[in-house]
Amino acid sequence: MKTILVAGGAGYIGSHMVALLLERGYEVVVVDNLCTGHWQAVKAPAKLRVGDVKDQAFLDRVFTEFPIDGVINFAAFSLVGESVGNPLKYYENNVGGAVSMLTAMKNHNVKKIVFSSTAATYGEPEKQPIEETDRTDPINPYGASKLAIEGLLRWCDGAYGIKYAALRYFNAAGSNADVGIGEDHHPETHLIPNVLAAALGKKSLELFGDDYPTPDGTCVRDYIHVRDLVEAHLLALEYLDRGGESGPFNLGSGDGYSVKEIVETARRVTGKEIPAAMKPRRPGDPPTLIASNRKAKEVLGWVPKRGLEEIIADAWAWHQSHPNGYEG
Repeated sequence: MKTILVAGGAGYIGSHMVALLLERGYEVVVVDNLCTGHWQAVKAPAKLRVGDVKDQAFLDRVFTEFPIDGVINFAAFSLVGESVGNPLKYYENNVGGAVSMLTAMKNHNVKKIVFSSTAATYGEPEKQPIEETDRTDPINPYGASKLAIEGLLRWCDGAYGIKYAALRYFNAAGSNADVGIGEDHHPETHLIPNVLAAALGKKSLELFGDDYPTPDGTCVRDYIHVRDLVEAHLLALEYLDRGGESGPFNLGSGDGYSVKEIVETARRVTGKEIPAAMKPRRPGDPPTLIASNRKAKEVLGWVPKRGLEEIIADAWAWHQSHPNGYEG
Protein backbone atom coordinates (compact mmCIF):
# COMPACT_ATOMS: atom_id res chain seq x y z
CA MET A 1 0.00 0.00 0.00
CA LYS A 2 1.25 3.48 -0.86
CA THR A 3 0.94 6.65 1.19
CA ILE A 4 0.02 9.76 -0.79
CA LEU A 5 0.29 13.32 0.52
CA VAL A 6 -2.52 15.56 -0.77
CA ALA A 7 -1.72 19.24 -0.28
CA GLY A 8 -4.89 21.31 -0.25
CA GLY A 9 -6.87 18.12 0.32
CA ALA A 10 -9.63 19.94 2.24
CA GLY A 11 -10.50 22.01 -0.81
CA TYR A 12 -13.01 21.30 -3.56
CA ILE A 13 -10.93 19.21 -5.97
CA GLY A 14 -8.53 18.02 -3.27
CA SER A 15 -11.30 16.47 -1.17
CA HIS A 16 -12.57 14.56 -4.22
CA MET A 17 -9.00 13.35 -4.78
CA VAL A 18 -8.80 12.12 -1.19
CA ALA A 19 -12.09 10.25 -1.57
CA LEU A 20 -10.88 8.48 -4.72
CA LEU A 21 -7.52 7.53 -3.21
CA LEU A 22 -9.25 6.05 -0.16
CA GLU A 23 -11.65 4.15 -2.41
CA ARG A 24 -8.67 2.67 -4.29
CA GLY A 25 -6.94 1.53 -1.11
CA TYR A 26 -4.27 4.19 -0.65
CA GLU A 27 -3.19 5.64 2.67
CA VAL A 28 -3.82 9.39 2.51
CA VAL A 29 -2.29 12.28 4.41
CA VAL A 30 -3.82 15.74 3.91
CA VAL A 31 -2.04 19.02 4.62
CA ASP A 32 -4.20 22.13 4.51
CA ASN A 33 -4.27 25.44 6.35
CA LEU A 34 -8.09 25.53 6.01
CA CYS A 35 -8.07 29.17 4.82
CA THR A 36 -10.35 28.13 1.95
CA GLY A 37 -10.79 24.39 2.58
CA HIS A 38 -13.22 22.62 4.92
CA TRP A 39 -12.19 20.02 7.47
CA GLN A 40 -15.61 18.38 7.03
CA ALA A 41 -14.65 17.50 3.45
CA VAL A 42 -11.73 15.31 4.56
CA LYS A 43 -13.18 11.86 5.03
CA ALA A 44 -11.80 9.18 7.36
CA PRO A 45 -9.48 7.37 7.45
CA ALA A 46 -7.43 10.13 5.79
CA LYS A 47 -5.07 11.87 8.24
CA LEU A 48 -5.43 15.68 8.33
CA ARG A 49 -2.52 17.83 9.43
CA VAL A 50 -3.41 21.52 9.64
CA GLY A 51 -0.62 23.85 8.60
CA ASP A 52 0.72 26.01 5.79
CA VAL A 53 2.68 24.47 2.93
CA LYS A 54 4.99 27.51 3.03
CA ASP A 55 6.07 26.42 6.52
CA GLN A 56 9.14 24.27 5.85
CA ALA A 57 9.35 22.95 9.40
CA PHE A 58 5.68 21.87 9.28
CA LEU A 59 6.20 19.98 6.02
CA ASP A 60 9.35 18.33 7.30
CA ARG A 61 7.43 17.09 10.35
CA VAL A 62 4.73 15.59 8.13
CA PHE A 63 7.26 13.91 5.82
CA THR A 64 9.01 12.51 8.89
CA GLU A 65 5.77 11.28 10.49
CA PHE A 66 4.49 9.44 7.41
CA PRO A 67 6.23 7.29 4.76
CA ILE A 68 5.19 9.48 1.83
CA ASP A 69 5.48 7.79 -1.58
CA GLY A 70 4.10 10.59 -3.75
CA VAL A 71 2.53 14.05 -3.63
CA ILE A 72 -0.55 15.55 -5.27
CA ASN A 73 -0.42 19.32 -4.85
CA PHE A 74 -3.64 21.37 -5.00
CA ALA A 75 -2.53 24.02 -2.50
CA ALA A 76 -2.90 27.45 -4.15
CA PHE A 77 -4.88 30.65 -4.28
CA SER A 78 -6.96 30.66 -7.46
CA LEU A 79 -9.03 33.85 -7.85
CA VAL A 80 -8.01 35.48 -11.11
CA GLY A 81 -9.35 38.95 -10.27
CA GLU A 82 -7.74 38.95 -6.85
CA SER A 83 -4.43 37.93 -8.38
CA VAL A 84 -4.49 41.00 -10.65
CA GLY A 85 -5.02 43.28 -7.66
CA ASN A 86 -2.53 41.49 -5.40
CA PRO A 87 0.10 39.64 -7.46
CA LEU A 88 2.56 39.44 -4.54
CA LYS A 89 0.03 37.38 -2.56
CA TYR A 90 -0.22 34.89 -5.42
CA TYR A 91 3.48 34.53 -6.07
CA GLU A 92 4.29 34.28 -2.37
CA ASN A 93 1.64 31.63 -1.70
CA ASN A 94 1.58 29.60 -4.90
CA VAL A 95 5.24 29.69 -5.89
CA GLY A 96 6.48 29.87 -2.30
CA GLY A 97 4.38 26.87 -1.32
CA ALA A 98 5.70 24.89 -4.29
CA VAL A 99 9.28 25.71 -3.31
CA SER A 100 8.66 24.44 0.23
CA MET A 101 6.95 21.29 -1.01
CA LEU A 102 9.71 20.44 -3.48
CA THR A 103 12.33 21.14 -0.83
CA ALA A 104 10.62 18.69 1.52
CA MET A 105 10.40 16.13 -1.27
CA LYS A 106 14.11 16.53 -2.03
CA ASN A 107 15.04 16.28 1.64
CA HIS A 108 12.94 13.15 2.17
CA ASN A 109 13.71 11.47 -1.18
CA VAL A 110 10.15 11.57 -2.56
CA LYS A 111 10.34 11.45 -6.36
CA LYS A 112 6.79 11.85 -7.74
CA ILE A 113 4.45 14.84 -7.78
CA VAL A 114 1.19 15.53 -9.61
CA PHE A 115 0.69 19.27 -9.80
CA SER A 116 -2.61 21.12 -10.13
CA SER A 117 -1.94 23.58 -12.95
CA THR A 118 -4.45 25.51 -15.06
CA ALA A 119 -5.60 26.45 -18.54
CA ALA A 120 -4.80 30.03 -17.46
CA THR A 121 -1.19 29.25 -18.38
CA TYR A 122 -2.19 29.66 -22.05
CA GLY A 123 -3.61 33.19 -21.71
CA GLU A 124 -5.50 34.07 -24.89
CA PRO A 125 -4.88 31.06 -27.14
CA GLU A 126 -4.20 31.40 -30.85
CA LYS A 127 -6.30 28.37 -31.82
CA GLN A 128 -8.89 25.91 -30.54
CA PRO A 129 -8.75 23.25 -29.23
CA ILE A 130 -5.68 24.06 -27.16
CA GLU A 131 -2.76 21.62 -27.16
CA GLU A 132 0.01 21.28 -24.59
CA THR A 133 2.59 22.44 -27.14
CA ASP A 134 0.75 25.72 -27.80
CA ARG A 135 2.17 29.03 -26.62
CA THR A 136 1.91 29.73 -22.89
CA ASP A 137 1.42 33.45 -22.24
CA PRO A 138 -0.67 34.07 -19.10
CA ILE A 139 -2.69 37.28 -18.87
CA ASN A 140 -3.03 37.29 -15.07
CA PRO A 141 -0.74 36.63 -12.08
CA TYR A 142 -2.65 33.48 -11.12
CA GLY A 143 -1.84 31.80 -14.44
CA ALA A 144 1.68 33.22 -14.36
CA SER A 145 2.30 31.78 -10.89
CA LYS A 146 1.22 28.33 -12.07
CA LEU A 147 3.42 28.55 -15.16
CA ALA A 148 6.35 29.59 -12.96
CA ILE A 149 5.80 26.44 -10.88
CA GLU A 150 5.77 24.32 -14.03
CA GLY A 151 9.17 25.78 -14.87
CA LEU A 152 10.41 25.03 -11.36
CA LEU A 153 9.21 21.44 -11.70
CA ARG A 154 11.22 21.02 -14.91
CA TRP A 155 14.38 22.27 -13.18
CA CYS A 156 13.78 20.01 -10.16
CA ASP A 157 13.31 17.03 -12.44
CA GLY A 158 16.70 17.71 -14.02
CA ALA A 159 18.49 18.48 -10.76
CA TYR A 160 16.91 16.04 -8.28
CA GLY A 161 15.07 13.46 -10.38
CA ILE A 162 11.66 14.55 -9.07
CA LYS A 163 9.23 13.41 -11.77
CA TYR A 164 6.06 15.43 -12.32
CA ALA A 165 2.81 15.67 -14.21
CA ALA A 166 1.42 19.21 -14.51
CA LEU A 167 -2.33 18.90 -15.11
CA ARG A 168 -3.79 21.96 -16.81
CA TYR A 169 -7.46 22.10 -15.83
CA PHE A 170 -10.22 23.73 -17.75
CA ASN A 171 -13.53 24.15 -15.82
CA ALA A 172 -14.12 21.62 -13.04
CA ALA A 173 -17.65 21.19 -11.69
CA GLY A 174 -19.94 18.57 -10.13
CA SER A 175 -19.84 16.73 -6.81
CA ASN A 176 -19.61 13.29 -5.23
CA ALA A 177 -22.92 12.48 -3.60
CA ASP A 178 -21.63 9.05 -2.51
CA VAL A 179 -19.43 10.64 0.14
CA GLY A 180 -21.24 13.97 0.52
CA ILE A 181 -18.64 16.40 -0.84
CA GLY A 182 -19.16 19.32 -3.20
CA GLU A 183 -18.15 22.85 -4.14
CA ASP A 184 -18.22 25.50 -1.40
CA HIS A 185 -16.05 28.55 -2.08
CA HIS A 186 -16.17 31.92 -0.35
CA PRO A 187 -16.48 33.98 -2.45
CA GLU A 188 -17.85 31.76 -5.20
CA THR A 189 -16.63 32.81 -8.64
CA HIS A 190 -17.47 29.72 -10.70
CA LEU A 191 -20.43 29.75 -13.04
CA ILE A 192 -22.21 26.48 -12.25
CA PRO A 193 -22.39 26.86 -8.44
CA ASN A 194 -23.51 30.47 -8.90
CA VAL A 195 -26.25 29.35 -11.30
CA LEU A 196 -27.38 26.74 -8.77
CA ALA A 197 -27.29 29.24 -5.91
CA ALA A 198 -29.64 31.38 -7.99
CA ALA A 199 -31.87 28.33 -8.52
CA LEU A 200 -32.06 27.98 -4.73
CA GLY A 201 -33.00 31.66 -4.42
CA LYS A 202 -29.83 32.45 -2.49
CA LYS A 203 -28.48 35.10 -4.87
CA SER A 204 -29.19 36.87 -8.14
CA LEU A 205 -27.33 35.61 -11.20
CA GLU A 206 -25.17 37.95 -13.25
CA LEU A 207 -23.68 36.95 -16.61
CA PHE A 208 -20.83 38.90 -18.14
CA GLY A 209 -20.81 39.71 -21.83
CA ASP A 210 -23.08 38.67 -24.70
CA ASP A 211 -21.10 40.28 -27.53
CA TYR A 212 -18.27 37.76 -27.89
CA PRO A 213 -17.49 36.19 -31.31
CA THR A 214 -19.26 32.95 -30.35
CA PRO A 215 -22.52 31.39 -31.63
CA ASP A 216 -24.72 33.03 -28.96
CA GLY A 217 -22.41 35.88 -27.94
CA THR A 218 -21.43 34.46 -24.53
CA CYS A 219 -18.12 32.89 -23.53
CA VAL A 220 -17.56 29.23 -24.38
CA ARG A 221 -15.77 26.99 -21.89
CA ASP A 222 -14.80 23.34 -21.52
CA TYR A 223 -16.42 21.72 -18.45
CA ILE A 224 -15.17 18.55 -16.80
CA HIS A 225 -16.72 16.58 -13.96
CA VAL A 226 -14.60 16.76 -10.82
CA ARG A 227 -14.76 12.98 -10.49
CA ASP A 228 -13.32 12.56 -13.99
CA LEU A 229 -10.70 15.16 -13.10
CA VAL A 230 -9.41 13.32 -10.04
CA GLU A 231 -9.39 10.04 -11.97
CA ALA A 232 -6.85 11.72 -14.25
CA HIS A 233 -4.69 12.65 -11.25
CA LEU A 234 -4.58 9.04 -10.09
CA LEU A 235 -3.73 7.85 -13.60
CA ALA A 236 -0.96 10.48 -13.74
CA LEU A 237 0.43 9.28 -10.41
CA GLU A 238 0.41 5.67 -11.61
CA TYR A 239 2.04 6.76 -14.89
CA LEU A 240 4.89 8.42 -13.00
CA ASP A 241 5.19 5.34 -10.77
CA ARG A 242 5.78 3.28 -13.92
CA GLY A 243 8.62 5.61 -14.94
CA GLY A 244 6.61 7.88 -17.22
CA GLU A 245 8.14 11.05 -18.62
CA SER A 246 7.44 14.35 -16.88
CA GLY A 247 5.34 16.99 -18.60
CA PRO A 248 2.03 18.85 -18.90
CA PHE A 249 -1.39 17.37 -19.67
CA ASN A 250 -4.63 19.16 -20.54
CA LEU A 251 -7.69 17.99 -18.62
CA GLY A 252 -10.92 18.92 -20.35
CA SER A 253 -13.82 17.25 -22.10
CA GLY A 254 -12.84 18.52 -25.55
CA ASP A 255 -16.30 20.10 -25.91
CA GLY A 256 -17.33 23.71 -25.41
CA TYR A 257 -20.51 25.09 -23.83
CA SER A 258 -21.53 28.72 -23.73
CA VAL A 259 -22.64 30.57 -20.62
CA LYS A 260 -26.19 30.63 -21.96
CA GLU A 261 -26.08 26.88 -22.63
CA ILE A 262 -24.99 26.26 -19.03
CA VAL A 263 -27.91 28.32 -17.71
CA GLU A 264 -30.42 26.58 -20.02
CA THR A 265 -29.13 23.15 -19.00
CA ALA A 266 -29.41 24.10 -15.33
CA ARG A 267 -32.99 25.25 -15.89
CA ARG A 268 -33.85 21.82 -17.33
CA VAL A 269 -32.06 19.90 -14.58
CA THR A 270 -33.44 21.93 -11.66
CA GLY A 271 -36.87 22.77 -13.03
CA LYS A 272 -36.28 26.36 -11.88
CA GLU A 273 -36.61 29.55 -13.94
CA ILE A 274 -33.23 30.96 -12.85
CA PRO A 275 -33.52 34.60 -13.91
CA ALA A 276 -30.24 36.12 -15.07
CA ALA A 277 -29.07 39.70 -15.62
CA MET A 278 -26.61 40.37 -18.44
CA LYS A 279 -23.69 42.64 -17.54
CA PRO A 280 -20.80 44.01 -19.60
CA ARG A 281 -17.77 41.89 -20.32
CA ARG A 282 -15.15 41.39 -17.64
CA PRO A 283 -11.59 42.26 -18.71
CA GLY A 284 -9.38 39.30 -19.53
CA ASP A 285 -12.07 36.75 -20.39
CA PRO A 286 -11.10 34.99 -23.65
CA PRO A 287 -14.11 34.21 -25.90
CA THR A 288 -13.41 30.47 -26.12
CA LEU A 289 -11.31 27.96 -24.19
CA ILE A 290 -11.55 24.31 -25.25
CA ALA A 291 -8.98 21.63 -24.44
CA SER A 292 -7.47 19.05 -26.68
CA ASN A 293 -7.31 16.07 -24.31
CA ARG A 294 -5.63 13.79 -26.86
CA LYS A 295 -2.36 13.54 -24.91
CA ALA A 296 -4.09 12.58 -21.65
CA LYS A 297 -6.09 9.94 -23.50
CA GLU A 298 -3.11 8.48 -25.35
CA VAL A 299 -0.46 8.68 -22.60
CA LEU A 300 -2.48 8.30 -19.39
CA GLY A 301 -5.37 6.26 -20.77
CA TRP A 302 -7.82 8.83 -19.42
CA VAL A 303 -11.32 9.13 -20.86
CA PRO A 304 -13.83 11.54 -19.26
CA LYS A 305 -17.11 9.68 -18.68
CA ARG A 306 -19.60 12.26 -17.42
CA GLY A 307 -21.35 14.87 -19.58
CA LEU A 308 -22.73 18.32 -18.83
CA GLU A 309 -26.18 17.23 -17.59
CA GLU A 310 -24.61 14.78 -15.12
CA ILE A 311 -22.17 17.47 -13.95
CA ILE A 312 -25.01 19.87 -13.21
CA ALA A 313 -27.31 17.21 -11.76
CA ASP A 314 -24.62 16.03 -9.33
CA ALA A 315 -23.79 19.59 -8.31
CA TRP A 316 -27.50 20.35 -7.85
CA ALA A 317 -27.97 17.33 -5.59
CA TRP A 318 -25.14 18.51 -3.34
CA HIS A 319 -26.29 22.14 -3.21
CA GLN A 320 -29.84 21.04 -2.35
CA SER A 321 -28.57 18.89 0.53
CA HIS A 322 -26.05 21.56 1.65
CA PRO A 323 -27.88 24.89 1.10
CA ASN A 324 -25.41 26.64 3.42
CA GLY A 325 -22.37 24.70 2.28
CA TYR A 326 -20.39 22.68 4.80
CA GLU A 327 -21.46 24.99 7.60
CA GLY A 328 -25.16 24.22 7.29
